[in-house]
Amino acid sequence: METYIDVYANTDGVNISDIYNKLLKMGLKPAVGNHDFVREWEGIVSIGQVIEFADKVQNELRGSGAFLKFTSDR
Repeated sequence: METYIDVYANTDGVNISDIYNKLLKMGLKPAVGNHDFVREWEGIVSIGQVIEFADKVQNELRGSGAFLKFTSDR
């Protein structure tokens, strides 16, 4: 299972390179194609685990001005 994150930067927020580096430190991988980052899960995970992960990303980027979109796919 994979969870994709699309990042929309705000011109009044931090530099996109700061957001990029924070997401890399969280173990996310840059994605090529329709999404910006991907979290590759081992096996199938529950919606609760995906929400917990999304909360962590949101907390890490709090105050950055970034807007996020999460999409999970099996």
